[in-house]
Amino acid sequence: MPTYILGISALYHDSAAVLLRDGEVVAAVQEERFSRLKHDPALPVRAARWCLARAGITIADVAWLVFYEKPLRKFDRILSTSVATFPKSWAAFPRHMRAWLGDKLWLRGNLCEAFGVRPDRVLFCEHHLSHAASAFFPSPHRDAAILCVDGVGEWATTSLWRGRDTAIEPVAEVRFPHSLGLYYSAITAHLGFAVNEGEFKVMGMAAYGQPRFRAEMDRLLKLDDGGFSLDLDYFAWHWHPSQAASPKLEQLLGPPRYPGTPFTPRATPEGAGEAEIAASQRYADLAATAQQQIEEAMLHLARHAKAKVGTEALCVAGGVALNSVANHRVAAEGPFANLWIQPAAGDAGGALGAALWAWHSVLGNPRGPALERADLGRDTPLDRTRELLDDLGARYEDVGDDAPERAGDDLAAGKVIGWMDGRCEWGPRALGHRSILADPRRPETRDAVNVRVKYREPFRPFAPSVVAEHADEYFDIPAASREPARFMLSTGPVRESARATLGATTHVDGTARVQVVDAGTSPRYHRVISRFGAETGVPVVLNTSFNLKGEPVVSSPVDAMASFVRSGLDLLYIDNFRVERPR
Repeated sequence: MPTYILGISALYHDSAAVLLRDGEVVAAVQEERFSRLKHDPALPVRAARWCLARAGITIADVAWLVFYEKPLRKFDRILSTSVATFPKSWAAFPRHMRAWLGDKLWLRGNLCEAFGVRPDRVLFCEHHLSHAASAFFPSPHRDAAILCVDGVGEWATTSLWRGRDTAIEPVAEVRFPHSLGLYYSAITAHLGFAVNEGEFKVMGMAAYGQPRFRAEMDRLLKLDDGGFSLDLDYFAWHWHPSQAASPKLEQLLGPPRYPGTPFTPRATPEGAGEAEIAASQRYADLAATAQQQIEEAMLHLARHAKAKVGTEALCVAGGVALNSVANHRVAAEGPFANLWIQPAAGDAGGALGAALWAWHSVLGNPRGPALERADLGRDTPLDRTRELLDDLGARYEDVGDDAPERAGDDLAAGKVIGWMDGRCEWGPRALGHRSILADPRRPETRDAVNVRVKYREPFRPFAPSVVAEHADEYFDIPAASREPARFMLSTGPVRESARATLGATTHVDGTARVQVVDAGTSPRYHRVISRFGAETGVPVVLNTSFNLKGEPVVSSPVDAMASFVRSGLDLLYIDNFRVERPR
């Protein structure tokens, strides 16, 4: 009889469920793909139900349910911090008590009730250990340093581990309230973006600026022997119920950007007034400074990891591991020959790590094959998709297995298409299964997709997807970041000779967050790009996630059709069906 383990992450953001069968991933999916609430933190009941259905089992067949952190230790941190910061924490303390005494503290019982498991079948893994397991066990490496960097778990905000076969050993950690993730989120909020969502926007905004605020911001963040510290007088997350920064941060950095304020730096004035340009440039320079600090901090931590652990491979997890520009610098300038980051490096990935920790470290089972694919989520049978299209009276044709070639032809003809193929991706990146695709050559394509399809800020870049056999012709990809580039987790230079060719996917600073597409792991998407390349001479496509602003990535054919009719997409592909716009 096979052994099934269900991993769960929830109750903060990006909740997810992962099902293992004898240590191999059967299904992995975020709850937001079912609830349609972006970054949904709720217990992933629907995601777990789908995982079980995918395997053809019920919850009675699951040997262990594993939660990705230990709630009592987290509660201990909240209590201790509230006492240490009193009386400033007087407003936060009752809010924390209502949340914990009303629900979170009794998590074992809530998990049993929500998922239908016995209490003795529930395990809890430490938050950063879940991250470490999610980074190391799916990797191809049997001996590696493991670096986890995020906002906060129970107490740890940054941790270093040594992974050897099926064992993960702690080496060092930085504890709350000192946190790189919370620091970057505080700057994100200061720049007018939502925390846990807008960090990617800060990374894109940084390319328009210069790090001219280093003198001021180096007062906030200091690197020390193997770690870092923050001047906590400028921050409030350890005592305020909702604010990340204290009034001193505004005194140091100037007034914050109001959400929705136009962003028109000198690189893109387009008729803006001088005052608006100056304000936008200041925001860009603040973003550039914070981004440079995070990159240097990650390099500092990587060098310390090399000195302490001494392996050739580094596995990284935690929300900061999704900072693709920092990842490139660690790969290009760091001391490790190999860098590994799994596609859902943030909190969703904790579900994967918790399940793998139980399989390897608790049950003592040997390692299996490395994780090579990201299409681990939801799919829909062709007959159900056809039934939906018929019910909606959609204009479509079944193009069969020629769908990738037809899509490549449509892209070469200048169409912007929605591409939904097979199972949805695990993690936040669209990797050719739930993507919006377009011609990468013309800068106006970028503006068109931003304005009439995605309805998002025009300064944000789009990613290119390139077939593996031609990647080095267009992009400068360090050897250490070959694996992260497969999952679109590294941003680096576009070659000078290719920047004019890739006008829609080359960012203002000459970089791109490239995805390298391998024919063995993504055969149909590889065929789309290859066909486009055969027609145009450029085996690269513009790729962005298939969703509208403020919504999760599409998961089902219903989601795809809803986004299609509400956007300016020219065509929609759902597996083998080519759908035209309604008349």
